Amino acid sequence: MTTSRIADPARLAPPQWRDRKRHLWLFGLVPPTAVLLATGLVWLFNELGWHHAAPVWWWIGPLLVYVLLPILDRFFGPDGQNPPDEVMEQLENDRYYRWCVYAYIPFQLLSLVFACYLWSAADLSWLGVDGGLSLVSEIGLALTVGTMGGVGINTAHELGHKKEELERWLSKITLAQTFYGHFYIEHNRGHHVRVATPEDPASSRFGESFWTFLPRSVWGSLRSSWSLEQTRLRRMGKQPWTIHNDVLNAWLMSVVLWGALAAIFGPGVLPFLVLQAVYGFSLLETVNYLEHYGLLRQRTAAGRYERCTPQHSWNSDHIVTNIFLYHLQRHSDHHANPTRRYQTLRSMDGAPNLPSGYASMITVAYFPPLWRRVMDKRVLAHYGGDITRVNLQPGKRDRILAKYGVA
Repeated sequence: MTTSRIADPARLAPPQWRDRKRHLWLFGLVPPTAVLLATGLVWLFNELGWHHAAPVWWWIGPLLVYVLLPILDRFFGPDGQNPPDEVMEQLENDRYYRWCVYAYIPFQLLSLVFACYLWSAADLSWLGVDGGLSLVSEIGLALTVGTMGGVGINTAHELGHKKEELERWLSKITLAQTFYGHFYIEHNRGHHVRVATPEDPASSRFGESFWTFLPRSVWGSLRSSWSLEQTRLRRMGKQPWTIHNDVLNAWLMSVVLWGALAAIFGPGVLPFLVLQAVYGFSLLETVNYLEHYGLLRQRTAAGRYERCTPQHSWNSDHIVTNIFLYHLQRHSDHHANPTRRYQTLRSMDGAPNLPSGYASMITVAYFPPLWRRVMDKRVLAHYGGDITRVNLQPGKRDRILAKYGVA
């Protein structure tokens, strides 16, 4: 006699999806605490008598960007986990992920104040340092603070895309350190509209080196942000020179912050504040350079640019840099869905992919021949060998077309 078995519903139900990076997102707080970590390591090395090696830790920011993250990306490899549709709403509304981002800001401000103390202190004997920091250590500390500021711009990027007024206000606060408050305007209302077109200052062109792109993007974005605010205020019947100008009120935050730091710690901190700001926004612009190199939205029959799709941004899905940059590397999904929170971004099928994580590609971008050797063939392959569909550097257009056999 056979007996029928009733299937166990628990066995038939699909396994519940779990974000394996849920607690790893806290590693995103390494950059804003790097100054504090460096201080502890300097003290420890001096206590152990390793006085010559101790100052290296003031350079922990550049070491993180150019050495540690590329090694970890290589070791741990791609992420490979995308949230399924059925968990998207729940994941989007999980406030834990927001607090992981919010926590960046107090640590950032604390570290900036502490760095100003270190730059200005004449007696750091409690650290095992004779007198104050050497110039080399002060520069290393400035670049570490700049690393924090550069990653902070990415934190501001995550917050600035959101609809809540608090998050937009926090975005401006985060940008104050690097004096890059106009990014809040230009990125949301300029770059996302013109991305992957010749008109966008933040979209790099095929044949354009990073060192040519850097000033074009910095000044172009600045002009664009002012123009966007001027147009908005004119529609409201207001002049641009008003506190309601979001470029001016964002810059005012920087003036107040820097002025307070100079008043407390002395004007001697100002050169280091300038250095960290320049290095910080240069890191952002290096990432901008990576994200859309050579990619071009085509014109429609009506003469307008086609809608931005995942094919118009370079993607990368290496897990370690994903964690440190809040999924910024899933840039294709971000441009297709700009208001999505970082935890819900996916690695999109059909998007062009960088050969490694952003941290590795930043170094490659600094060396134009190496960059072109790595990337030009990938751009061309993305367009099926048709160089006429590529966003070309205007001054090199004829030479590039001739090189690929187009008259």
